[in-house]
Amino acid sequence: MENVERDVMDFDVVIVGAGPSGLAAACRLMQQANEAEQELTVCVVEKGSEVGAHILSGAVFEPRALNELFPDWQERGAPLNTPAIRDDVYLLKDAQKAQKLPNSLVPKSMHNTGGDQTRYVISAGNLCRWLAEQAEALGVEIFPGFAAQDVIIEEDAVRGILIGDMGVAADGTPKDGYMPGMELRAKYTLFAEGARGHLGKRLIKHFSLDAGRDPQHYGIGLKELWDVPADKHEPGLVVHGSGWPLDKDTSGGWFLYHAENQQVVVGLIMDLSYQNPWLSPFDEFQRMKHHPALSQYLEGGKRVAYGARALTKGGFNCLPKMTFAGGLLIGCDAGTLNFSKIKGLHTAMKSGLVAAESVFEALKAGDEGAQELASFTQKWEASWAYEELKESASFGPAMHKYGTVGGGAYNFVNQLLGNKLPNVHDTTTDYGALKPAAEFEKINYPKPDGKLSFDKSSSVFLSNTNHEEDQPCHLHLDDPDIPIKHNLPKYAEPAQRYCPAGVYEVVEDDAGQPRFQINFQNCVHCKTCDIKDPAQNITWVAPEGGGGPNYPNM
Repeated sequence: MENVERDVMDFDVVIVGAGPSGLAAACRLMQQANEAEQELTVCVVEKGSEVGAHILSGAVFEPRALNELFPDWQERGAPLNTPAIRDDVYLLKDAQKAQKLPNSLVPKSMHNTGGDQTRYVISAGNLCRWLAEQAEALGVEIFPGFAAQDVIIEEDAVRGILIGDMGVAADGTPKDGYMPGMELRAKYTLFAEGARGHLGKRLIKHFSLDAGRDPQHYGIGLKELWDVPADKHEPGLVVHGSGWPLDKDTSGGWFLYHAENQQVVVGLIMDLSYQNPWLSPFDEFQRMKHHPALSQYLEGGKRVAYGARALTKGGFNCLPKMTFAGGLLIGCDAGTLNFSKIKGLHTAMKSGLVAAESVFEALKAGDEGAQELASFTQKWEASWAYEELKESASFGPAMHKYGTVGGGAYNFVNQLLGNKLPNVHDTTTDYGALKPAAEFEKINYPKPDGKLSFDKSSSVFLSNTNHEEDQPCHLHLDDPDIPIKHNLPKYAEPAQRYCPAGVYEVVEDDAGQPRFQINFQNCVHCKTCDIKDPAQNITWVAPEGGGGPNYPNM
């Protein structure tokens, strides 16, 4: 709202997002300040109702960055309780047949056992909750339930963020209990919103941070948490696979990890570079679970949680410049995930550690902020995380260019040769890869059986998603006519299918004409619509703080 008097809070550093990179940065900043006996004020804002509420990841965790941040993490009680003990990798040939790949044919980056460090099957949400406890003990202020709505830019430098107003009605007028959002001003602001962060997206455009880079690429990750019978549970078993039900032009893969407490996590990662607008990632995931390679672990179990989230998977070739006057992009807001390992927590945390060291170095020297920290780029490019991303630069583009089998073969040979093959680029945007619906047959997905497969509404219910109904819709259409006039005739309006939460529907109005309906209350904040809409007509912005999913140990 315009001309509203807002409270202002000043900090040395504001961090947007209480994910792995943001919390790692917060902890490292305060560690340095305490060691130097220097006063430092650090604030982390988190749009979820609590830390971890919006965190969703596989996850098999490589603790390299955690070892650097808290060498005594075991004594501190970090929730790393299930070491990975065995890797199985399958190629699903059809709805019944599968080929188990020998270890010798699996790219070394996919190995989760052996080597010089133990990896763990974890809940990323619980790791973040633990990191938040460490941060607060060090003196960090954490504000959950507060959504960063805008960036404060003055004299072309970032000076902080604006928290979204609370208590605004759908028509934009203030309701009873209206609270204007605060200005959180800082010498430096770190943006750690995760994949396709809505402020990070604006900053990349404003400061041309992606100049000279390949367009960023994304996948959608769908995940469920299952309680399974004891005789089907093998803590630490890590299973990956690809192939069916995805066709040769649709790259992606699935995972099934045996966690602690008789729980199994199962999920599908589908690249958003797919061509067929009839595809539904949610329904591909549901039918995938009926394959014997997966159902053998799930039958007799109970699904207890569901969620979905986009992941930034373009890698090294798409990594934007991460510095600008007054701040930094870190973690998946920049795209630090190493897709060749299907891991991003360790590299996200490392980017946060490097950011913290660069920021503190500047502040300790008397820097008053709003500078561009060239020292970060030097430190980042000298880090093991940057080297890891550089080594796997061609992994994702090869899968896009040559398909799952051909790309897998390229990557296997490239890793054998020490990454000596030419770098592969993919310069087609994910939304630009979509082809007209008339070029494909409509897909009639099987009905869910309520045992292994389920519908969207019951799935969204398990995500504990909630938004105040009487608030402005946070899914903005640049042109409200495009879904029906353009996307429907050409692409059969793919938002109905790429959204994993039933947010978008084409319904008939009273005159029997199609109308585009947005059920924003269902939104699980995955950001797929912002990425895949072929007209780039949908912009996701943060809703009122505390809205969205409330994931348990996802």
